[in-house]
Amino acid sequence: MTTRADPRLDLSCETSGLQPRPPGTFEVLAQAPGSPARAGRLWTAHGPIDTPCFMPVGTYGAVKGLDTDDLREVGAQIILGNSYHLGHRPGAARVAALGGLHRMMAWDRPILTDSGGFQVFSLRGLQKIDDAGVSYQTHFDGSRHRMTPESVLGTQAALGSDICMILDHCPPADAEPALIRAAVERSTRWAEEAARRRGEILQPGQLCFAIVQGGTDVGLRREHLAALKDLPFDGLALGGLSVGEPIPEMHATMAAIGPEMPQDRPRYVMGIGTPHDLLAAVSSGIDMFDCVMPTRHARNGQLFTFAGRLNIRQSRFRDDDAPVDAACRCRCCTRYSRAYLRHLHEQNEPLFGRLATIHNLYFYQQWVGALRRALRSGRFEALRSEFSSVISNAYAGGAEPEGDEGGLASAAAPAPEPA
Repeated sequence: MTTRADPRLDLSCETSGLQPRPPGTFEVLAQAPGSPARAGRLWTAHGPIDTPCFMPVGTYGAVKGLDTDDLREVGAQIILGNSYHLGHRPGAARVAALGGLHRMMAWDRPILTDSGGFQVFSLRGLQKIDDAGVSYQTHFDGSRHRMTPESVLGTQAALGSDICMILDHCPPADAEPALIRAAVERSTRWAEEAARRRGEILQPGQLCFAIVQGGTDVGLRREHLAALKDLPFDGLALGGLSVGEPIPEMHATMAAIGPEMPQDRPRYVMGIGTPHDLLAAVSSGIDMFDCVMPTRHARNGQLFTFAGRLNIRQSRFRDDDAPVDAACRCRCCTRYSRAYLRHLHEQNEPLFGRLATIHNLYFYQQWVGALRRALRSGRFEALRSEFSSVISNAYAGGAEPEGDEGGLASAAAPAPEPA
């Protein structure tokens, strides 16, 4: 397939020329001295993933506004799809008949799909949970459906996902302790069922990850981890974070549980986050993460740089001929000015969303790639020391779009070299 990507911009080029390994093989390639932070490599049926890695979110089988050449160009090694949405529209059977999700979207690298459980449990008043699964009405047409540990694996088998997430019960952040414990116990039973049935449901080479719940109760998280870690899953995830709990509590939970997750399998935190969150996750020994933030914020006019978040909607950019970040090598920054981007945004021109998303995803891949390379070269603590104040000051405030946070001169915070 022809690609527009300049090979010099392939931030995932670490994987080139490797001898293939069986899907599910996970190698720890480097460990930061005195720290849980590590770099590794996970092999899938569609190739390797160098960790730590960030997964762009492609809910409907597409990262909004981008094609797969764009994704390769920004350095995405793996993307995330949503089996709830894809399972209903266009339907898992239809995707399978079209050759699977990879073929349908022309993406030859790995895909992770979530179970869809988070979306179903978010349907307040439209779902009823029992110990065997959950019955629900869809939010888009009101039709009635049933989700079980077996059915979510069957959907992901049809989609052809490389990494399949099991069904778990994710309670809201403000749930009472008794509800959180009940959700953990239910999730354990569902995990045991998924572990028992995965071999007969999933296709050869498809990997399967379990999900540790427990809110910000570290003791309950440890209990759930103990119940799951000996089951035959290829990786473990922390779910139920970044759902409204205070950010310091989220980071403290990752710091406590991340290092205790099995060393020989990949560790994934679902649904985070800011560049500050990613640094906290990597420092806690986490290997994989995903979030809609870089793509959603891009469409809202928020552009990420190593000097903070730039709000392109501000009138002061109307005549600004500089790029978003003079040090950035993405297609947006090497070709277009802030003034042009502001004009596109002001006119609701779809091109703005495409260019802004390219920039934000490139920034995320550059940041995670720099952490990955620092781990491999033994410079992780030095890089964290150099950039933690900038990243923390600029992005510790959370996920909501904010205004301009500072001078935003690239020279004030030079970007680390990409991996």
